[in-house]
Amino acid sequence: MIKVKNLYHSYSRDERYAVKDVSFEIEKGEIFGFLGPSGAGKSTTQGILSGLLRLQKGEVTVAGYNVKKISNKMFNQIGMSFEQSNVYNKLTARENLAFYRKLFDVETRDPDELLELVGLADKAKVKAGEFSKGMKHRLTFARSMINNPSIWFLDEPTTGLDPAIAATIKDIIWDQKKREVTTFLTTHNMFIADELCNRVAFIVDGEVRLIDSPRSLKLQYGSRFVDIEYIGGNGLVKESLSTVDDKDRARIKHIIDNNEIQTMHTKEATLEEIFIKVTGRGLI
Repeated sequence: MIKVKNLYHSYSRDERYAVKDVSFEIEKGEIFGFLGPSGAGKSTTQGILSGLLRLQKGEVTVAGYNVKKISNKMFNQIGMSFEQSNVYNKLTARENLAFYRKLFDVETRDPDELLELVGLADKAKVKAGEFSKGMKHRLTFARSMINNPSIWFLDEPTTGLDPAIAATIKDIIWDQKKREVTTFLTTHNMFIADELCNRVAFIVDGEVRLIDSPRSLKLQYGSRFVDIEYIGGNGLVKESLSTVDDKDRARIKHIIDNNEIQTMHTKEATLEEIFIKVTGRGLI
């Protein structure tokens, strides 16, 4: 659904590139995470893919369309939810969605259905200017689905939301995946990426350093340990042991065979820890 080959972009029109030699492909129905700190090139790449920025150098196709020749047909298939909400403050929530649906020449979804979906049904007649930042973010998210997009660009979809609403947004993203919507997710939130993404790309200073699934990355870069709490001779004992070291494996068996286990769980490296290990950079 999305193909990017040798993508470059410079805001200063010289060799100071915001995005440098970036290449990747995204399959239909895949949730693809584009992960990196602020200024890494995430928004620039998203802008080019969605037609908001002109392609300078490289090859990019989205839903079979060459982004060098943007057409309304391509926009009919794209949904976008920005981190910075850009709703019309003088229009109500329902009016915002009703206006936006008129911009498409494809079948659109009912505004009230979408407001219900994101928990804003009781705010349908309230002007967006009276909304909190989180409510505006939810309205922007709802708007991104109004044209039933086959390709969905999400920029920090859960930012500024309380845990309950963030969980609702994640459920909606999962539901869209079941409908085979292809999702390009830009974020610096590694927990969200780990939960949602089939594959992730690490981007730093405009260059993609690595592309793989979260599971593969954890197996490749993460140390595997098991934390055990058990009742010993002097009370509760805690040990952290490797599941790949032979001596530790023997110790784990000995503890299980000879002690009363209170808790036992495996632990793995987080995506954030792996990102730092691979790139040498933090996410802020």
